[in-house]
Amino acid sequence: MAITLPPIIAPGAANRARRRAPMLWGAGLLLAGLVGAAVVAQIEGDRGIAPVASTSDIEIDGIAVNTTGKTGAEARRNGWREAAKQAWAKAGGPAMPDGQIEGMVSAVVVQSEQIGPRRYIATLGVIFDRTRAGQFIGGPNAVGMRSQPLLTIPVLYSGGVAQVYESRTPWQVAWAQFRAGASAIDYVRPNGGGGDSLLITAGQVSRRSRAWWRTVLDQFGASDVIMPTARLERQWPGGPIKGSFTARYGPDNQVLESFELTAAGPDKLAAMLDQAVQRMDAIYTRALVAGTLRVNPTLNADRPALSAQAAALIASAERVSAAQEAAASQSPEATPSIAAAPAAEVAATFTIQFASPDAKAVDAALGAVRGIGGVRGAATTSLAMGGISVMRVTYAGSLDELARDLRGRGYAVVVGSNALSIRR
Repeated sequence: MAITLPPIIAPGAANRARRRAPMLWGAGLLLAGLVGAAVVAQIEGDRGIAPVASTSDIEIDGIAVNTTGKTGAEARRNGWREAAKQAWAKAGGPAMPDGQIEGMVSAVVVQSEQIGPRRYIATLGVIFDRTRAGQFIGGPNAVGMRSQPLLTIPVLYSGGVAQVYESRTPWQVAWAQFRAGASAIDYVRPNGGGGDSLLITAGQVSRRSRAWWRTVLDQFGASDVIMPTARLERQWPGGPIKGSFTARYGPDNQVLESFELTAAGPDKLAAMLDQAVQRMDAIYTRALVAGTLRVNPTLNADRPALSAQAAALIASAERVSAAQEAAASQSPEATPSIAAAPAAEVAATFTIQFASPDAKAVDAALGAVRGIGGVRGAATTSLAMGGISVMRVTYAGSLDELARDLRGRGYAVVVGSNALSIRR
C-alpha cells in the first residue's frame, strides 16, 4: 500500500511566502504611483502665462509727455491730449484737428506717471478705435491686411538649454504681454499650461513631418507656424546680457531675418525682450506684405501640393492634348458627331460666416469665395460692420469640398451644419 506524505516545508518558509506577497503588491503599487507622479510632474507647475487679451483696436505705446497746467489735473489733461497727437503721428495718420483725433481715442494706458501741482510727466499708451481710425491709418497694419492664424512658439536658448514651456521664461512672458491687436499677424499664443508643455517643445521646431505638424496646428486652430527664437548670453553675473534673435517660420524652420540687442543688466532684460518682440512683429509683417509668409500648401492634408516638375509635366500634357483636339476638329475627314450634353451638376446653397471689420474685409471675403471654381454666386445676407457678417453661396459641390478650397486660400475653416465659419 502506497502512503502519500505531505510536502515538507521548512520552518518559517510559509511565513516568508505570506510576507512576500504583500511586499510584491506594495512594490507594484509604489511603482505605479511613481509613474503617475512622474507624468503629473511633467504638466504641473508654473510653466506658462496666459497672453493678454488682444483686441482689434490700434495701440501705440511708449509716448513720453511733459506738460504743465494751472493745476495737476489740467496738466494731466494736457498730457493726454499731447499723447493722442504724438500717437496719431507715430501711427502715420494724416494731419487733422485735435478734436477729431481725440474722438478716435478709445482708451489711454498709463505706463508710468508723475503728477505735480502744475506739471505732469508720464509715459502713455494710446488706443485708437479701429473702426473709426482704420480708414486713415494706412500701411501693412491697416484694416483688411491680416495673416492666417499662426501658431507662435517662442524658443529661448539660455545657459546652453533650449526651452519653450518647460518653465516660465522671460521670452515667453514678453510674447504673452505683447498687445497684438494692431498687428497684421494673427498670433495664436498658447498659455503653456497643462498638456501644452508636452505637445510643444524645443524639439518640435526641428520636426519635418507634415502629419505631425497638422495634428499640432489643429489643436490650436492655426494654419501655419512661426518660431521667434532668442539666445541670451550673460557676460558675467549682474553684467550686460547679449541677445541674438532670429525670426523663423514654417514646418521647415526657415529663417527670415536676424538681429542683436544688448541689455545693460538683468533689470533691463525685460525692456530688451519687449523691444525684440516689436522688431519680430515688424519682420513678420514685412514678410506677409512681400508674400513670403503665406500658407504652406504641404500642411493642407486635404489638398496635397504638386511639385513644380509634376505641375510642369501636367501642363505640358494638357497643351499637347488641346493641340491634338484642335487639329482633329479642323481635319476635313473628321466625321461630325453629336456629343451628349453633360448632365448639369447640381448646385447647393451654403451659408458662410466671416469677420467684417470694414468694407475692405467684406470685399476681400466675397472676392476670395467668388474666385473658387464651382461657385455660381455669392452675396451677403447679413452685413455687420465691425462684427460677423453672413453670405449665401451657391456652389456646385459638397460642403467639404468648399471648405477644402477655402483652406487652400489661407482661411481657417470651421465646418457646421450646412454652414461654414471662416477667418484669416
